[in-house]
Amino acid sequence: MTGLIIYLVSQHVLLLVEGAAPKMDSGKQISGTLILAVFTAVLGSLQYGYSLGVINAPQKVIENHYGRSLGVVSGDLASVRMESGNATEPEEIHPSVVMYWSLSVAIFSVGGMVSSFLVGFVADCRGRIKGMLAVNILAIVAGLLMALAKMGKAHIMVIAGRAVMGFYCGLSSGLVPMYIGEIAPVAYRGALGTLHQLAIVTGILISQVIGLDFLLGNDDLWPLLLGLSGAPAILQTLLLPLCPESPRYLYIKEGKEEEACKALKRFKGEYDTFKDIAEMRAEKEELMKERRMTIVGLLRSSVYRKQLFVALMMHLSQQFSGINAIFYYSTAIFQKAGVTQPVYATIGVGAINLVFTLVSVALVDRAGRRTLTLIGLAGMCLCAIVMTVGLVYLTTYAWMSIVSMAAIFLFVSFFEIGPGPIPWFIVAEIFSQGPRPAAIALAGCCNWTSNFIVGMFFQYVEALLGSYVFILFAGLLFIFTIFTYFRVPETKGKTIEEIAVIFQGKRKGSPSGAPVATELEQLKSTAEA
Repeated sequence: MTGLIIYLVSQHVLLLVEGAAPKMDSGKQISGTLILAVFTAVLGSLQYGYSLGVINAPQKVIENHYGRSLGVVSGDLASVRMESGNATEPEEIHPSVVMYWSLSVAIFSVGGMVSSFLVGFVADCRGRIKGMLAVNILAIVAGLLMALAKMGKAHIMVIAGRAVMGFYCGLSSGLVPMYIGEIAPVAYRGALGTLHQLAIVTGILISQVIGLDFLLGNDDLWPLLLGLSGAPAILQTLLLPLCPESPRYLYIKEGKEEEACKALKRFKGEYDTFKDIAEMRAEKEELMKERRMTIVGLLRSSVYRKQLFVALMMHLSQQFSGINAIFYYSTAIFQKAGVTQPVYATIGVGAINLVFTLVSVALVDRAGRRTLTLIGLAGMCLCAIVMTVGLVYLTTYAWMSIVSMAAIFLFVSFFEIGPGPIPWFIVAEIFSQGPRPAAIALAGCCNWTSNFIVGMFFQYVEALLGSYVFILFAGLLFIFTIFTYFRVPETKGKTIEEIAVIFQGKRKGSPSGAPVATELEQLKSTAEA
């Protein structure tokens, strides 16, 4: 079911972008094989999104099961069954239950932080396709652990399953954008790269819907709800052998020119591959002049310092924008606004997520990455200010609840226009083949770490600042907007070499052409990596 949804959406999106970008000379560009490969890859992103959202809906049910398993809650759960969609909470939650539940949620991010460092190793040693195949074993194991939670100590099995799933998602969230970025034609690179985020928000929405009490979010079926986290991995495992390996990986890393040509023709149709092979040959020649790029080498390299700073800042802006805090706080706002079923309002936010990610897919190769990111960050900043005003005067003016709700929906909309999807694929655009795996690993770790920090400490910051908590995020968003305006270049329609020239040739007051040539020579001859 989930795979069918992503397939239909991805085909619709590819039709949109096919009309949005001009046809190029090198082959058909959009082929059936390319559609299949992108669809198969983003199943890993769908799984990531599902795992992010699935733990929230059945929280009370699982907490009560934990309590009974630990022997600190007695009685049948029927006494606390959900009534008209709302759970009747026990008067007090035992500290042991709180600890194990918090660990069940947080361990997912910890697993992602650890495994994100291994993205480059897996991608280079196993390749993109075999790498995704290998890590699917982790997802299936994690799904089984959670699906069978009632057969053992539920809290231990869920925590173990979430840890393994987080480890999988840390790898998948790096491998998927890397593979798509390498196989996507330049004209469609932005739109296809955005499908990673589209699949994530689709997964979140699906988990919110089937997590409702009358579907799977109840005492009988919650293990199945959690266990379905591993279902997309099974479908992906069946489809990956049908997908060609990345031509850039085959030629640049493996030196297999004939296989790279075959892969290019499978992706683009029958055409003369000379231009693409020549571009990859030039990139490979540059790489041969440098030592192997590692994470430590990338951190020390002055040549890639600007690109790395931009990549990390964009991932920081995604997580420290306050998007997760908005989801955390939205339920309380909806309740204060008189919404009798706040869970459905939260699902509405998920639907807005999906719709505006589609908008981003349609616009990213027209408006450009930089423009959409600026619009998104500036819009979120204004919404955070409006949100603060709404929260401060919520009890004074009844209509402020409507203002607060509108601010939430607009905040999410602006997030998905740019700051949500773009950081995931822009890293693959601004780094060449050599440093790309290390850069994606560092950016992924930065994303997971900041995600963990926000999730872990937001409730304490909110307790300290109260209704003014979103002023903090407004200030951060203002800083990120200024940074993007002055430091992030436009990468739409540009090759890796052209993007490198932008980063290495930005010098105020320098004669046109001279500094670019000088910096490019330094880039070609460097051995710092």
